[in-house]
Amino acid sequence: MGYTLAVGSAAFLAAAAMGGAAWAQNSSSQGASGKQSLEQMAKNPDQWVMPTQNYANWRYSTLKQINSKNVKDLQVAWTTSTGTDRGLEGQPLVVGNMLYFETSYPDNIFAINLNHPDRFAWKFEPPKDPNAPPVACCDVINRGPAYGDGMIVADVLDGHVYALNAKTGKLVWKADNANPKQGQTITSAPMIVGNKVMVGVAGGEYGVRGYMTAYNLKTGKRVWRAYSEGPDKSILFNAKTTINGATQKPVGRGSSLKTWKGDEWKVGGGTTWGWYSYDPKLNLMYYGTGNPGTWDPSQRPGDNRWSTSIMARNPDTGMAKWVYQMTPHDGWDYDGVNEMVLVPEKVNGKTVPSLVHFDRNGFAYVLDRADGKLLAAHKYDPSVNWATKISSKTNEPVKDPAKMTKAGKKVTDICPASQGDKDEQPVSYDPKTGLFYAPLNHLCMSYQAFNVKYKAGFPFVGAIVNMVPGPGGYRGRFIAYNPMTGKTVWQIHDQFQDWGGALTTAGGVAFYGTLKGEFRAVDLKTGKILWQFKCPSGIIGNPIAFKHDGREYVAVLSGVGGWAAIGMADSLHKSSAGLGAVGLTASLKDYTNLGGDLMVFALPKQVANNGSGSTTNG
Repeated sequence: MGYTLAVGSAAFLAAAAMGGAAWAQNSSSQGASGKQSLEQMAKNPDQWVMPTQNYANWRYSTLKQINSKNVKDLQVAWTTSTGTDRGLEGQPLVVGNMLYFETSYPDNIFAINLNHPDRFAWKFEPPKDPNAPPVACCDVINRGPAYGDGMIVADVLDGHVYALNAKTGKLVWKADNANPKQGQTITSAPMIVGNKVMVGVAGGEYGVRGYMTAYNLKTGKRVWRAYSEGPDKSILFNAKTTINGATQKPVGRGSSLKTWKGDEWKVGGGTTWGWYSYDPKLNLMYYGTGNPGTWDPSQRPGDNRWSTSIMARNPDTGMAKWVYQMTPHDGWDYDGVNEMVLVPEKVNGKTVPSLVHFDRNGFAYVLDRADGKLLAAHKYDPSVNWATKISSKTNEPVKDPAKMTKAGKKVTDICPASQGDKDEQPVSYDPKTGLFYAPLNHLCMSYQAFNVKYKAGFPFVGAIVNMVPGPGGYRGRFIAYNPMTGKTVWQIHDQFQDWGGALTTAGGVAFYGTLKGEFRAVDLKTGKILWQFKCPSGIIGNPIAFKHDGREYVAVLSGVGGWAAIGMADSLHKSSAGLGAVGLTASLKDYTNLGGDLMVFALPKQVANNGSGSTTNG
């Protein structure tokens, strides 16, 4: 393990930082009528009111009591057990004096009054559906609850959505969004925009046809549902919906149906289990769709639209404004669900409201978020070999035919592997440096596709995959990255995949965790590891920062699992089991155990109050 350094562009960083401030100031407020909107609440650094910190997915805190000089003194403030020992892939929320978190299955939700962290203020235990865990492809994880209008809204694995009174935990309403008997589950965190709750669905490995659903925040009544594949009416495309945005060319009628063989679209995947973002000024929400079903591309000739795509939709109606497909005719399981981060980028001397997306396929995309125009696309891992570049003419990948998979053929040395160069583990954007701090995978694979028949509620995969470490022998990277230039400023190499998310702060520090359970603070400028703490279990959760009673805290969930550690989580041993993941991390058990704890860190009071970095609003 080590880190290598490179030099960034000072001019670019300064311009991006200025643009970030301007974007934050100019975005308009929408939300709860007569009450402070979530957008306004997210500007208070003492709180963490959205799973993604803000609608733009920055995961950046302006708190700086903890900084690069004193972070070495960070210590455990308090902890609590989650009562579960499966993967914890989410993050807590902090609203006022209350902290909320959700566990892995059975998806229990806990509230803690920060004035009394020694006991639970309330807890909600949803009914357990035994049909759900067997159809959770990649561990029984959950990515956390959301907050809106005095309620905690939580998705659970069995497909239900619960709205709970944030003060008491009492049930306000329940919605039914998925059916495990059909292979449908929910693992994502909901997003609340105004009076609507956006909820996705998982199950691409079970032939689930993906969809995004909006529910009324007050009543739980369904407002709209937009599918990823199928007829225009069901995917909510109209004559004004554009493709790839660059020329504003309409997608045309039947844009999805034309790219599938027969009725394959009905089991076409494209599930929506990642992170969501929202631009209040444009009134557009953004999310990605997953891999097409099955993993055998020979069964589904065509581009298989609109799997592996970025959707830009009006949250009020669900109607799509534009769509961009990253991996047409995906033959590698390169889901497109990774988060969309909304930032300003400099293009030809002008600041453009942009969307940055680190895709599973190994390319980082920068798009104009108003129309989807491609502004830049670079490999963020030089080992990527399934495609040579993104064509400036078609905005699509130039694939290497030697790496294309098909039934009956074993293709070797494909980079990245199906877990991608990054999966759902979210990056953080720092407006001061203008850089992205990204926890990544570094993997390659062999892939043998085969024909498979669909049966509801049964695996619909059709491929044998074996994953191996990428060039250099390591499996994980944590990098500082400029997506416009494609330049990696510095990087840390880690033994296993860096499957937990990132947090950056105005104190000049980035936080992230490793599968081995090391929770780290890293210098934003140099990549130097300034501090680390060995947590009870490996980390696949996402750090947050908040302030209570004058003291800054950093919190993270410790509980190894997810697809990265599915072998440990589900007691699997065959190398190709767990969709190819088990053999990759077989030695992880030598470094950590299953577990489930919320870890909360702070500086000693005398250090926090000595005047060094005590200003909290950066």
